[in-house]
Amino acid sequence: VWNNELGLLNYEGCCWYERKFTTAGGTLLFEFESVMTLATVWLDGNKIGEHYGAFTQFEFIVNDVSSGEHTIVVRADNRIDDQSFPQRYTDWFNYGGIARDAYAHELRGISILTNHITYELSNDLKCATVNAELELYNASRDTVSSKVSVQIGDTSIYNESITLNGYEKRTVITPAAVIEDIALWDIDAPNLYTVIAATDTDDLIDKIGYRKIEVKGGEILLNNKPIELLGINRHEEHPEWGFAFPPKLMKKDLDLICNMGCNTIRGSHYPNSKIFVDMLDERGILFWSEIPMWGCGFSERSLQDPVIFERGYSMHKEMVKCYYNHPSIIIWGMHNEIATYSKYTYPISKAWSEYLRENGGNRLITHASNHPLLDNDMDLDDIICINIYHGWYNYRGYDGKLSDWDKMIEEFRARRLEKGWDGKPVIMSEFGAAALSGFHSHFDTVRWSEEYQRDLLEYTLELFHKTDYIKGTYIWQFCNIRTSHAMDINRVRYFNNKGVLDEYRNPKSSFF
Repeated sequence: VWNNELGLLNYEGCCWYERKFTTAGGTLLFEFESVMTLATVWLDGNKIGEHYGAFTQFEFIVNDVSSGEHTIVVRADNRIDDQSFPQRYTDWFNYGGIARDAYAHELRGISILTNHITYELSNDLKCATVNAELELYNASRDTVSSKVSVQIGDTSIYNESITLNGYEKRTVITPAAVIEDIALWDIDAPNLYTVIAATDTDDLIDKIGYRKIEVKGGEILLNNKPIELLGINRHEEHPEWGFAFPPKLMKKDLDLICNMGCNTIRGSHYPNSKIFVDMLDERGILFWSEIPMWGCGFSERSLQDPVIFERGYSMHKEMVKCYYNHPSIIIWGMHNEIATYSKYTYPISKAWSEYLRENGGNRLITHASNHPLLDNDMDLDDIICINIYHGWYNYRGYDGKLSDWDKMIEEFRARRLEKGWDGKPVIMSEFGAAALSGFHSHFDTVRWSEEYQRDLLEYTLELFHKTDYIKGTYIWQFCNIRTSHAMDINRVRYFNNKGVLDEYRNPKSSFF
């Protein structure tokens, strides 16, 4: 990303990237994991495609590429307007550039573009009825036949011959296969199975884990057992790399989070790198993935804009397509802190929740609300998620004290019963206070001190854990992050300082 270059911290606009590469030619698939935010791509001066959305993967297929050296050019444009995701007013930094890996794949014959494994577990969770949904593409101009096979672990679930016309794309859903004696994926035993989908000229290798997540009787059940979510919010951002986050640091972040005793992470407020989600699959850490639709910036006018609706819808589709097989992802988040007290949000939430429920696999659907006593969209959620910062921000009708938490919890208990939501578990999805690293005080009421942050988190966590209807917590936040709120008095140093670690991952008192 360009914002870490000298003189370009606040540059917003276009930047051009050029790369020469050599290929044997034929059909190429260009894959981009993240370009901020509008990407336009040219091959040898010919435009091959355009994509909007900073955190979701996209691909372009180009046929009849000659062998030899070629030039690919990407224009990354991070300018913000009334139809942008995110909007101008957002509490993270709007970097620009190519934030994750990009690839050129040489395709031969019948190729496998995607492979989604769907399954249904038996009541005793000992066997699974499995289907594979393959997206196949004939990379040749000629009609081609090939064997297509799918193997999960040691079990072959499909082996058939398929014929595709030149440059034809086809979706194939395999017949149901029953796999016995499975080992479940769980936080204490993250068992994974290798999935190999193959043709005569291509393969696509992935891993899956069998697990069941559901809500029943006000509890969150993982593999039929109640679980309390012990989590933290994490931005995939670093002051030296921005969103172009190195895998070594991903591992360090995860080690620190596990050291805190967390069993879940919220990827605030966008899909995280596939490498990081792979790490979560391997470590047995649960994940909440959402699209970058953050709060106050989306006005009632923008919520009525069909372009906003379609861009958000497209981001949900791309998120599901890219991350479908990951067992660690147990929650799809529709949006964060938008005006769900307004009549204009319900149609958006309804359409998106229906899509995610029908196409998103075995996941819980939610949105994070910062006005829980006014929210109109919670009946669409599987779990209710609340973002409130009593003890840090002042709210109308409250005194600005830690005791405001006790009052709010009882008020929401009454609303939950009144609205018939008493079967829905509640998650405290954001809460916390800012602290400046190294600022200490003998007085526990001094804000910005490490002691104030530590004591607030201790008070709230103990309160939430003993509240019967609260089944999980996500502290805001893992580490300090750079923010676009340069003029906000609560964003000292150009950072949101609510991290339990500083931006370089040094601990504050609250970490311990």
